[in-house]
Amino acid sequence: MNTTATLKPNTVPGPVALKARGRLIPLNAGPLIMGVLNVTPDSFSDGGRYLDPGAAVDHAAEMAAQGADLIDIGAESTRPGADPVDQEEERRRLIPVVRAVCRAVSVPVSVDTTKAAVARQALDAGAALVNDISALRYDSGMKPLIAETGAGLVLMHMQGTPKTMQQAPSYRDVIEEVRQFFVERIGTALEAGIAAEQILLDPGIGFGKNLEHNLRLLARLDAFVALGYPVLVGVSRKAFIGQVLDRPVDERLMGTAAAAAVAILRGARVIRVHDVAPLRDVVKMIEAIVSAKS
Repeated sequence: MNTTATLKPNTVPGPVALKARGRLIPLNAGPLIMGVLNVTPDSFSDGGRYLDPGAAVDHAAEMAAQGADLIDIGAESTRPGADPVDQEEERRRLIPVVRAVCRAVSVPVSVDTTKAAVARQALDAGAALVNDISALRYDSGMKPLIAETGAGLVLMHMQGTPKTMQQAPSYRDVIEEVRQFFVERIGTALEAGIAAEQILLDPGIGFGKNLEHNLRLLARLDAFVALGYPVLVGVSRKAFIGQVLDRPVDERLMGTAAAAAVAILRGARVIRVHDVAPLRDVVKMIEAIVSAKS
């Protein structure tokens, strides 16, 4: 295999900053690390660990100190097979933590939700971005909310729902279908009054994809970067890494680092991870090597 050709850095120009509720988040100073904070009892990796608001705030502060550029907080597990959480329960788990984390850290906070009412309360509590795994498809109130508030928005691709997405996912051409999905969803967002500078794209690794789909998405990430919007990639500890390496969830750090490195070299601007400190080292090494070459 010609690794020089395969792993060369992506050079497609993109936006220099993401707009998120009046904040400008630089995108041209190197890849950003988004630290994951799940306040759920059943997330696949850290479910139940940060249900206590105090523990959640401490972990968010730790990730910020380790170099996280963003903190993404979720209160509804989206692991394969997960049942949906009702709106009131999601609010109960999420909003106190968002409020406390926004007071404790200076980095922008993102909320992982598909519900407009929950997102509004989280934005009122200080969040700056909404990470919507439905890409504005589940709740008709999300589009006007994002347009009105100027929040940053992650549009993620998912085939099916978290409950059904891993039941034999199928594509004729996963790269082209995900690319066309992004084109359509971007158009919908822009028509709703959401600015292009508010949008991030996430190909949804592990969301309605099998091993081959996930590997191809990472190998061809430049196809989505070429759309001109910053790309966010979440590979942290995911099942496809376990399939390749035959490792349980808590032994997938090195696989996560390798997948994240390829994503960065393919043009990803944001890497969503559980393990901030080691992934910050990965980013620093990539930046040092790439800058030396130039």
